[in-house]
Amino acid sequence: MKAALTVCLKFLTGSTVLFCTWALLVWVLQPPSYLLPGPVEVLQAFPKNAGFLLHHAGITAYETLLGFGLGITCGALLAIAVWLFPLAGRVIMPSVFITQALPVFVVAPILVLWLGFGVSSKVVMAVLVIFFTITSMVYDGLRRLDTGLSDLARLYGATRLQELWVFRLPAALPAFSSGVRAAVVFAPMGAVIGEWAGAKGGLAFIMLQANARGNTDVLFAAVILLALMVLALRYTVDHLTRFLVPWQVED
Repeated sequence: MKAALTVCLKFLTGSTVLFCTWALLVWVLQPPSYLLPGPVEVLQAFPKNAGFLLHHAGITAYETLLGFGLGITCGALLAIAVWLFPLAGRVIMPSVFITQALPVFVVAPILVLWLGFGVSSKVVMAVLVIFFTITSMVYDGLRRLDTGLSDLARLYGATRLQELWVFRLPAALPAFSSGVRAAVVFAPMGAVIGEWAGAKGGLAFIMLQANARGNTDVLFAAVILLALMVLALRYTVDHLTRFLVPWQVED
């Protein structure tokens, strides 16, 4: 409860400073509203377009959560498979590196071309954005087992699978936890980039439409919703991973 109040206080403080700076900037520079609307104008766009904004925010949230869940599952399973079968890993990992070497803005239009303008291309894009982070961090966690425990496993004649289950998976949980906290910030980015390349709905769809029509207040409202979504996901995942690794000391 105390941690939640601290987070809320920090959020309110940061939001107040941001909005005051924004309002001061608009008051001093007085730019046209189609370039930079004031915070009050943007806040008024929320009740005017509440249903529209929430509908498309729901689409982006669904794509993000689905991509996030699939990304961490596939990434963790690949890391485990690579540790269990090192020879297969030497064949698979270069392909994974190639997917990360390509810029996401290059991959997104190809996925839209192959999978269409629906949810699938956005989910796959979110998976690709976070997949490598999870794989590399879990694999690193699996390899960084205390030498004493590794010797103990060999002393008792444990098989590679038994060593993985009893020793290495628990030891890799902190690395997995860190990877999940990092990935949750990038998963919405993957979904939004996929929407940007072509979509029937979502927050990026709103941004493109609002930009084309000069509705800058709606554009900023969509950006604020996206930021709030990322913050909510980050806080939720951070809270849940503390239960996953209860022995890890938090500063």
